[in-house]
Amino acid sequence: MADTQTPEGNGAAGAEASPRFRLAIQYIKDLSFENPNAPRSLIASAQSRPNIQVSVNVGAQPLGDDNYEVELKLSASAKHEENTTFLCELSYAGVFMLENFPQEQIQPFLLIEGPRQLFPFARRIIADATRDGGFPPLMLDPIDFVQLFQAEQQRRAQPQ
Repeated sequence: MADTQTPEGNGAAGAEASPRFRLAIQYIKDLSFENPNAPRSLIASAQSRPNIQVSVNVGAQPLGDDNYEVELKLSASAKHEENTTFLCELSYAGVFMLENFPQEQIQPFLLIEGPRQLFPFARRIIADATRDGGFPPLMLDPIDFVQLFQAEQQRRAQPQ
């Protein structure tokens, strides 16, 4: 059986280069940690587990020349009874350089694979901030960015 694949750069007519991406830079855009009831909140959290709520938001914007900024926003708040134990908000972003991407694949890539690449670093920052705030490190569970993307697509498709 003959091999029908052609290697890149052989000059074969009709052969298209495969899509490639590179994470050029990643950075903290905004980081906030609040411990408004310290030291009482530290004592209360040592005695019982606080109720922790986490929210996730992903966005992307073009920067020109096949460069895109992907921004992952994470917010974690903890409460003990009615009192805020801590609030941690992080906006973590990266610039992705895309080459040879079909137009219809750019948005799904940026909103799924982009945050998937950024998440481990953002997770560590949240863990370090909560630990440095006097609490056990908050280790966020992995996030299914495919499911998040699909849910957002369905929400946008519904009539208002």
